[in-house]
Amino acid sequence: MHRVIHFELTAHDPERAVKFYEEVFGWKTQRWGGPQTYWLMTTGPADQPGINGGIMGQVEGFPGTVNTIGVPSVDDFVEKVTRAGGIVVRPKMAIPGVGYQAYCLDTEGNLFGIHQSDPSAK
Repeated sequence: MHRVIHFELTAHDPERAVKFYEEVFGWKTQRWGGPQTYWLMTTGPADQPGINGGIMGQVEGFPGTVNTIGVPSVDDFVEKVTRAGGIVVRPKMAIPGVGYQAYCLDTEGNLFGIHQSDPSAK
């Protein structure tokens, strides 16, 4: 089985959203140093149940929350998604030093990500 490993929140004002989640829930945030403006959010200790996430600016066509599922191969799962009636809305892309990501819609129109970890991604 493959599990949700990350969530993303979109915001009109990401810095305001970061401040909100820090103040309300005590989450720790750190601006990611990659090619896009993105804040990583740590929601709790690694030895407790839960997942971490991120906050990014509003992106056309993205809902307020996107869950990402860890997979061994984005290419294989893009094929599985389309074969099962889903749609790839953002094809496989590299996240430098992290891995590969694609975004898809399920048969009910729900957006989700699929992620393959690969520190050598460029």
